[in-house]
Amino acid sequence: MVAAARNGNPLRVFAGSNSLEFGEATCRHLGLPLGRSSAERFPDGEIIVKLEEDVRGRDCFVVQSTCHPVNDSLMELLIYFDSLRRASARRITAVIPYFGYARQDRKDEGRTPITAKLVANLITEAGADRVLTLDLHAAQIQGFFDIPVDHLTAAPVLMEYFGSIREELGDLVFVSPDVGNVKVANMYADALGGDLAIIDKRRKSGLDVDTANLVGDVRNRSVLMIDDMISTAGTMCKAAEFVMDRGANRVIVAATHGVLVGLAMERLAAAPIERIVLTDSIPLGKRCDPIRSKLVALSVTSLMGEAIRRIHHDLSISALFRKGMGPKR
Repeated sequence: MVAAARNGNPLRVFAGSNSLEFGEATCRHLGLPLGRSSAERFPDGEIIVKLEEDVRGRDCFVVQSTCHPVNDSLMELLIYFDSLRRASARRITAVIPYFGYARQDRKDEGRTPITAKLVANLITEAGADRVLTLDLHAAQIQGFFDIPVDHLTAAPVLMEYFGSIREELGDLVFVSPDVGNVKVANMYADALGGDLAIIDKRRKSGLDVDTANLVGDVRNRSVLMIDDMISTAGTMCKAAEFVMDRGANRVIVAATHGVLVGLAMERLAAAPIERIVLTDSIPLGKRCDPIRSKLVALSVTSLMGEAIRRIHHDLSISALFRKGMGPKR
């Protein structure tokens, strides 16, 4: 579907260095070429962004996940905003499939920052007029911005995939790897048909997770665990071992964001997990070779592209989601 000009205000979509493939795929959905730009690094590490086409008076979107290298990705995104603002773009929308620093959303002890709020301030001050993002780690981060935020969820994409293999999954139980994820697990259980179980997780430290009790029955059943992200994979792998020890037939894990840092690859490769389902909100690429045999990669580019089209034409974003499939609130 071609995204036509709105009130004589042509749409332009640009992509940062680590989201070029994502940006190109999003533009294919829109029937547009990716906006021409370049981002280069000086020998001392400084970044310069150059727009290679006219953007005066145009509705511009910049696609960039602020994933590894997080600070470089974020700084490049901010420079894009400044470039567009100084080139007289009419409106600038930050399209951030994965929002880095989202886990630093509160003060859980004294003398610590709320970095998610700082990043929101930086994005606003750099010139963004609105933000489009996907499955924030904490939904309340939307309130950190003083500009409109469209918070999407990958649930429709994940739901479509699991719906297509529902018969294969058989007797299914959705396991929440921690208490905080119960609402999401329950949503999938209601939509796809299955029971709910909860793992009472006790965290010893940031890298060490100890699981304690299971509320629910997993014996002789397929277990599906869905979370917003897999970072070091400690939680998912411990949970997978936990449910297999209690008689589960198999374990499938899914997440919107494959952060996959530290020992994540080694843990996932060794864990009793049959399938790992991730979206392309963060580039997967060759780094996922150790888990390639288990990996199912889904694309959220059509979802993001359709949201961009709707924003450009001042149409409803919530209409993209069926009742009960919205993001975490």
